[in-house]
Amino acid sequence: MTRDPYRQRLLDGLAESIVEIGYLDTTVADIVRRARTSRRTFYEHFAGKEECFVALLTEANTAMISEIAASVDPTAPWRVQVRQAVEAWIGCAESQPGIVVSWIRDVPALGVSGRTLTRDLMAAFTDMVQTLVMTERWRAIRPDGVPRQLAIVLLGGLRELIATTVEEGGHPADITEVAVSASIALLAPPGN
Repeated sequence: MTRDPYRQRLLDGLAESIVEIGYLDTTVADIVRRARTSRRTFYEHFAGKEECFVALLTEANTAMISEIAASVDPTAPWRVQVRQAVEAWIGCAESQPGIVVSWIRDVPALGVSGRTLTRDLMAAFTDMVQTLVMTERWRAIRPDGVPRQLAIVLLGGLRELIATTVEEGGHPADITEVAVSASIALLAPPGN
């Protein structure tokens, strides 16, 4: 599939604007100015700013999920796999902290489309966690895998931790060890 360069420029323009002035203050004019294109081109690709935002977050999170999944060695001990996944997640957040925080903080204001986006993205992340723990190494300690609810608790906690850290002026990498420790504690075999 060939990517439309104008569409990508618009997504990049929105991402730049989010980082510079925030999603709520961004207008279509800000997006097209940063994308160096026209409003007509914008509306050929998106019905409005919200649709562009949903597309940006969907693509960014899909790429993040792929990167995290690819970073985990399924033959490594389970604790190492947890560290690999968390470090990959933090690496992705380090590359786009403004977008990550905007996903967490701005999406709820979108109403129904925000709830749908959050549900869809959380389901994709949950599926990723549940797929990562279906290896031989994991089955030895968690024969039934990781329950969906536990994956949601893990992911929700990590999301909030990253948002709070960035909002307080920190960097995603600042939370690596606590995120790894908490993830290991949550994912440890029952009874440990």
